[in-house]
Amino acid sequence: MTAYLKNVEVWQESWDRQQEAFLPDREQRFEAMLTAVAAVTGGAAPRLLDLAGGTGSISLRTLTRFPGAQVTVLDQDPVLLTIAESSLVGRATVVDADLGDAGWRAKLPHEGFDAVLTATALHWLPADRIGALYSEIREVLRPGGIFVNADHMPDEGLPEFSERLLDHAWVKRNARYDSGAATSWADWWARAAADEQLAPKVVERQRIYPTSHATEWNPAATWHLDALRAAGFRETGLLWRGGTDAAVLGLS
Repeated sequence: MTAYLKNVEVWQESWDRQQEAFLPDREQRFEAMLTAVAAVTGGAAPRLLDLAGGTGSISLRTLTRFPGAQVTVLDQDPVLLTIAESSLVGRATVVDADLGDAGWRAKLPHEGFDAVLTATALHWLPADRIGALYSEIREVLRPGGIFVNADHMPDEGLPEFSERLLDHAWVKRNARYDSGAATSWADWWARAAADEQLAPKVVERQRIYPTSHATEWNPAATWHLDALRAAGFRETGLLWRGGTDAAVLGLS
């Protein structure tokens, strides 16, 4: 990036508000994840990888809670990386890498992370790739480090009620969009495409994601726990749940 983004605080805030409209308990999952990090380090500043980190939402909250943290944020989206680079300049390492390619590890500045955190991102990957990625993540953690994935993970014991929860959330969300109280995903990207600095990045993004993330993989949390065990994590479990979303944790 040749120039840092103007009004980056505004873009960062608008991204947060757009995401919070879709995920009302977004901050609660972040809090649960960072509390787990504090437990791993005894409250000391961690060496943390914000995986598929987008605009650096987790990284920014990590640095607020642990001012001395050594943070790396990794993503592939050129628009979100532009916001992350501008928000985190001088405070974190920003890496452009494709998690669909096992070579992503070679782009990291180091390994031996205390924690690898990711939120609402890996559902764009196919099932076989997620399983392989979990093994790769375990290998970049130090012994005793943790991996946490917070995403859409319905409770398989509540299939009918989960659908009701999703329907209820859609009604509330669409009402907020219609009233102008919140910006939708589509509207946020339209605004980015109209911005002088971000517009070229939007064009670049469309080349990377020509189908606009057409396929999602949203299995139950139990699938992820099985995949973490298969990847070699010695302890696995559910760290947090909110409706049809959950955060699973693997201890290396």
